[in-house]
Amino acid sequence: MPSRLNPYLNFPGTARAAMEFYRDVLGGEDTATKDNVMHALLESPSGYTLMASDLAPGMQHQPGTNITISLSGDDGDELHGYWDKLAAGGTVTMPLEKQVWGDEFGMCIDKYGIAWMVNINQPR
Repeated sequence: MPSRLNPYLNFPGTARAAMEFYRDVLGGEDTATKDNVMHALLESPSGYTLMASDLAPGMQHQPGTNITISLSGDDGDELHGYWDKLAAGGTVTMPLEKQVWGDEFGMCIDKYGIAWMVNINQPR
């Protein structure tokens, strides 16, 4: 899979309803099937992609700042390069490292205040 850049939306417990709404607007299939969504993906027939989740317990919802940009794909060298540049001068909120689901994943806020997530798919 080539690397992809997608908006990633966060919601205060309403991710399922929001993704159903966006599915109705854009078409396609979404993966938000229950309350308290950890990760949902909507891919429309037109090629639009939205990703979303509910905020973790204790995280404060701040409308207007509830979007993150997600970079994901299979090319570890390319994605590590993006990560290094995005994290430089910014704040790493979760180090880019192997996670329980098997992929490498990390989160940072770049020096301009934009939140990023990087997920490097691992062979299954």
